[in-house]
Amino acid sequence: MTVVITCFNYGRFLGEAVGSALEQDGGVPRVVVVDDGSTEPATLEALDRLPVGVELVRQHRAGVCAARNAGLARAETPYVLVLDADDKLRPNALGILREPLERDPSIGFAYGRMHFFGDWEGELRFPPYDPYALLYRHTIGLSALMRHEVVGATGGFDPAFEQFEDWELWVNALEHGWRGLQVDAVTVDYRRHPGSKHGADRKQYRQMFHDLKQKHASLYAARDRLRPDSRLGPLGRFVHRAYWGPRPLPAGLEAFVYGRLWGAPAS
Repeated sequence: MTVVITCFNYGRFLGEAVGSALEQDGGVPRVVVVDDGSTEPATLEALDRLPVGVELVRQHRAGVCAARNAGLARAETPYVLVLDADDKLRPNALGILREPLERDPSIGFAYGRMHFFGDWEGELRFPPYDPYALLYRHTIGLSALMRHEVVGATGGFDPAFEQFEDWELWVNALEHGWRGLQVDAVTVDYRRHPGSKHGADRKQYRQMFHDLKQKHASLYAARDRLRPDSRLGPLGRFVHRAYWGPRPLPAGLEAFVYGRLWGAPAS
């Protein structure tokens, strides 16, 4: 297995992310760190101190999609996982995620639940993988263990999507015939902090969703073919589309609600 870790000026977190990959139960995966043109001195020092055996790829600033793709291009193992430098894998994450992929070759990727830490604290629980629901709501996250064939079929991350690029990847995988599976375990710790990308992404949601539907227009037009594999009934599908398509709750109000729900108590 290969773990690709992308970094831009996140040297203060990088050691924890790399350590979480190297300390996996059941064996050390290949770890590739891609530096996307970091300029912060502390980050440059952290990159120079990477453990022996960790491959470092340096590139001029090109964006997170290009950085992830540069790491994926170096993966030669059957399975690969992408991790942001400010997040961490749980110690048994790779083994848990690999098991269903080895058991069922029709599954393209496996993912677990996410635990927030930092400014937020708590566990994020989404419903099981549902191909119909995926068209209108991102319920997977970035750090799924995927087959190398999924990368080849989709081309990896599309740089045209500066927001929710991981959602686009899983929709793209679906269009190419690959389904996912959610395992019943927390596999990644997601660090919530002022620099987290999610907050900025949410403000561009409607434009991104418009672009997603345009790129995968044939898949959205044929959405009814996914109904037999969906847990949602007719009313559930309608409500799901009606809310998560336009996502009417303003980004600031949504952030406030989530902050109340997961905000870490003051120390």
